[in-house]
Amino acid sequence: MIGIDLIKLDRMKGSIERFGDKFLQRFLSPTEISLIKNYKNAAGFWAAKEDCSKALGCGIGKECGFHDIVLSKTPKGAPSITLTQTLVNKYHIRAMSVSITHDGNYAIAVVAIQTD
Repeated sequence: MIGIDLIKLDRMKGSIERFGDKFLQRFLSPTEISLIKNYKNAAGFWAAKEDCSKALGCGIGKECGFHDIVLSKTPKGAPSITLTQTLVNKYHIRAMSVSITHDGNYAIAVVAIQTD
């Protein structure tokens, strides 16, 4: 299963300027917030979480919330993605990968999920 999401960087910048940490806390854990260097990183994380939920086929909502999807960085700085054990079991997840990129005024992310 594959999900993709695109977000305009200005939208993320405006939300952070207007609501600050409260906005970031809406979709990121404290550990994830510590990885955010600027609004561009935040936009990439938002896109990754959105497209992960799309790859699952449920979207962000009752079945899968932003905090059920956890982003981290590898020692080389590449993004990594994991799900809560509840979602792993429910969707029979065997492996996941994520890619985040920025171009112009956009952040784009793709998530690939392998299931049983």
